[in-house]
Amino acid sequence: MEIDDFDMEEFGLSRNYFLAKESRSSSSKKSVNKLSDIEVLNEKELEAAVANIEPKHQKEISALKDSYKSSYSEWVFKLRCGFGLLFYGFGSKRALIEDFASTSLTEYSVVVVNGYLQSVNIKQVVACIAEVLWDSLNPRRKIPRENMSILQQPLSSQSMEDHFAFLDGSWTEENDCFVGVVIHNIDGPGLRDSETQQCLAQLAACSNVRIIASTDHVNSPLLWDKKMVNTQFNWYWLHTPTFEPYKIEGMSFPLILEHGNTNQSAKTATIVLQSLTTNAQSVFRVVAEHQLSHPDEEGIPISSLYTACRERFLVSSQVTLNSHLTEFKDHELVKIRKNSDGADCLYIPLPKEALEKLLSEIN
Repeated sequence: MEIDDFDMEEFGLSRNYFLAKESRSSSSKKSVNKLSDIEVLNEKELEAAVANIEPKHQKEISALKDSYKSSYSEWVFKLRCGFGLLFYGFGSKRALIEDFASTSLTEYSVVVVNGYLQSVNIKQVVACIAEVLWDSLNPRRKIPRENMSILQQPLSSQSMEDHFAFLDGSWTEENDCFVGVVIHNIDGPGLRDSETQQCLAQLAACSNVRIIASTDHVNSPLLWDKKMVNTQFNWYWLHTPTFEPYKIEGMSFPLILEHGNTNQSAKTATIVLQSLTTNAQSVFRVVAEHQLSHPDEEGIPISSLYTACRERFLVSSQVTLNSHLTEFKDHELVKIRKNSDGADCLYIPLPKEALEKLLSEIN
């Protein structure tokens, strides 16, 4: 009995303790502040504040960049030996790589890919590299008969497999003839998926291509397996910290501290649309014009959009329109909501002023 009495007494003390804590917390004054109540800056104020930040250690950074120039000849030698160059380290390496390409790769054709943009299209990149190689080989190409079938049709109409076959062909007697492909941020948001990385690895394995890339994410090596690193990319790792700010790389990302982010969203949409085909831009314009002329509606029904695009000869089938809409939705240019009849309608998540400015810029 004594033990039971002791347990009951201990239970009573514990219960009284938590009841006292609860009453004290309920009677105390609670904060009513919300994150939405914080006054954030508009775009101009934020840009002015950033511009007033004085750069530090400029002399040391310049000296560090100059020290890398003595290695330029070694880097070219590595490329001629078949390696790909992978630059890593703290700070933007964009200026360093472009200085290396413009001063030491003058004998070769160079294609620059901005991987930090979310609108990078790997198929267009591969087609562009194939065209550059074709142009560089024009005066001196020697094409074996068994490879003539690859070049029977224009490069723009060929498949990815045909492009890779062309980039991996033996077109000249020179072993060091190649196209240098500079990829800023190979781990960027537009190139980070496994399918794109597989395409890049296959591109790097082509005999007429050399990859010069930079990486900034700490987990970037997880994008590749052993075969991709050692056989296809064949990386020569270069630790080249520059301690420079990511000014250009960060321009395509929304400003978190900017009020509403409306202007930045319009800028991002402009960048994405400019990277799309003319027909895709025209389809987007149909959606925008309908939204501006019918502000009270939920958007333009997909069936009405198809009819309008057929009348303007922008699409030939529903499949073509769906491919454009998929691209718009992937880049968050348009969204879907239902109208009163239950039909799916497309609308652009931008206010009227921003949408009008966007149309004027893509025109």
